[in-house]
Amino acid sequence: MFFISDAYAQGAPGAEPSWMPIVILSVMMVALYFLMIRPQSKRQKEVKAMIDALSKGDEVITSGGVVGKITELSDQYITLQVTSVGDKAVTLSVQRSAVQTLLPKGTMKSL
Repeated sequence: MFFISDAYAQGAPGAEPSWMPIVILSVMMVALYFLMIRPQSKRQKEVKAMIDALSKGDEVITSGGVVGKITELSDQYITLQVTSVGDKAVTLSVQRSAVQTLLPKGTMKSL
C-alpha cells in the first residue's frame, strides 16, 4: 500500500557551524555599551553627585528653566529665592531632582 518511502533531510557534506554571527553580535553589544550605556550612567552619577553637594547660597537652574539661589535645603526639597519685590523675597519650593545645572556665583546679578 505504501509505495512512497519517507524522505529524510540530509546535512550538507562538510558543513561546519559558523561562529561569525556570534562574533558580530558580541562586537555590536560591546559597541552599544561603550557608545550609549556607559556615558549615560556616568552622566547620572555626575548629576547625583552635584545634587548631593548642593548647599545654601548656590545658584541653580531647574529643569523648568527657573533660575534661583538656594535659601533652604531638606532631604527632598529646596527653597529657591527667585527675585525680590521691594524688601520681600519671592521663593519657590522645588524637588532636589529638579535641579539641572549649578551656576557660578554671581550669575543671578548679571541676569
